[in-house]
Amino acid sequence: MTRTLLVAGTASHVGKSTVAAGLCRLLADRGVSVAPFKAQNMSNNARVVVRSTGAEMGVDGHREEADRWGEIGVSQFVQARAARTTPTTDCNPVLLKPRGDGESQLVIQGRAREHVPAGSYYEDYWERARTAAEESYRRLADDHDVLVAEGAGSIAEINLHDRDLANLETARFADAEILLLVDIERGGAFASLYGTLELLPDDVRERVAGAVITKFRGDPSLLEPGIAEIESRTGVPILGVVPYDDPGLPEEDSVGLPATDERGTLGDDDGVPAERRVRIAVPRLPRISNATDLEALADEPGVSVEFVPVDSAAGAGEHAAGATPAAAQIDAVDPDAVVLPGSKNTVDDLLALRNAGFDRALAAFDGPIVGVCGGYQQLGERITDASLEGTGSADVVEGLGLLPVETRFDPEKRLERTTVAVDGSATPLLEGATGTASGYEIHAGRTRALEDVARPLEDSSAARGTVLGTYLHGLFDNENVRRAFLEAVARSAGVDLPAVDRTDRSAQASAGPGSSPYDRAAALVEEHVDLEPLGEPYSSRSQ
Repeated sequence: MTRTLLVAGTASHVGKSTVAAGLCRLLADRGVSVAPFKAQNMSNNARVVVRSTGAEMGVDGHREEADRWGEIGVSQFVQARAARTTPTTDCNPVLLKPRGDGESQLVIQGRAREHVPAGSYYEDYWERARTAAEESYRRLADDHDVLVAEGAGSIAEINLHDRDLANLETARFADAEILLLVDIERGGAFASLYGTLELLPDDVRERVAGAVITKFRGDPSLLEPGIAEIESRTGVPILGVVPYDDPGLPEEDSVGLPATDERGTLGDDDGVPAERRVRIAVPRLPRISNATDLEALADEPGVSVEFVPVDSAAGAGEHAAGATPAAAQIDAVDPDAVVLPGSKNTVDDLLALRNAGFDRALAAFDGPIVGVCGGYQQLGERITDASLEGTGSADVVEGLGLLPVETRFDPEKRLERTTVAVDGSATPLLEGATGTASGYEIHAGRTRALEDVARPLEDSSAARGTVLGTYLHGLFDNENVRRAFLEAVARSAGVDLPAVDRTDRSAQASAGPGSSPYDRAAALVEEHVDLEPLGEPYSSRSQ
């Protein structure tokens, strides 16, 4: 019989995704058939995966090639990789992708449905979502010995107790044991843990097998009196204290990014001096999606990825007379390149860019500019059928005008994992790059060239001069592309980036246990969480 462990939390961002990924890798390495599951996720960081067999098949059981692909939250994609299993839409059957104004795009079993306000979702779609979640769970349970389920936010949101799909409903229909996580960095950890347990429905409270304190900095022995007291008061054992550590897994959502009106930097803590660094500015779009595309750049020595506010009121401090707030932000960062990221609402984020003056600031910028997915669409001359996004905008919206392309929105999304040939000679931004690049496409628009353009990444791209647009998410995860781009940025900036031993990196990537973020997450769990009370197959004695 399949066992299910629900990794739940007292709040959002307490380490659920990391612990779930660590458990998946730890169990997989012990020979257990394990898969991740999250009944309902809310995130704009998605990945394209194969749609599950049986998920909303036609009456004749036939599926067109276009229906082969679906989308799930990035954390379940990562956890499936950690579990050494193929990620499918059953791993995350319900995905809500926020698009602003209290509205989200609803994705059920990998297929986008409608844009729904929160109230409408619970009134009109929740029962359908619950049915889909239970169907997906049953399919996964038929194929695996253990499912590691991830909860969402706090398990004790009493206003949602009758419709908490990711937490309470999952615990019930999966007959799950619960591992409850509490983040001590926030303060008030013991009170939060105690209050959470007190607010749980009785039938769910009795499923809590233990709790784990996460993100602790310091000497764990200092917690012993509090641990003893909380165990005495609740009867729930504290199974571990996990130190503050980042194994390097992709962020699930935008919580890890700076706020829309703040500047923030990734990758500036590698010890490389300023004179050997390049700075890549990224407009912090209000509806940014798949910001994980930028993590591979920030991980490179000597590369800083700096998010700059788009809010037209931000950065309204001292700057040259007549300059836009965007120009002030760009001047403050003094970037060597700009990357426009993906967006859940391309048109509204385009209008936000223009309102802040980014159209003029980018037109005046003489360095490399790359747009990915929504950013690619924004770089073009115009977007037609723009009202299909449901923003109330006009049917035609002028773009930033940096690429001679036009995007027409379409109600149907393009979802596909793909590999394309790389032609580094087609743009100075990828000079010298050869071979292929792999990634995924997830967008609703179709883009066509209005004039001759270079195609360095086949039909998923367009380039002119030092401006490149592409639909290929995961572009910079490809080392051949990433390194060629960074070398082009360094040449343009006159910077000598530090050398990186690619042979050593390749050796690390292919090394044994401990070499990957999945292994590091597993080590955190194995070293700091006592799984013995959970018995087989979690216990090390069951190996």
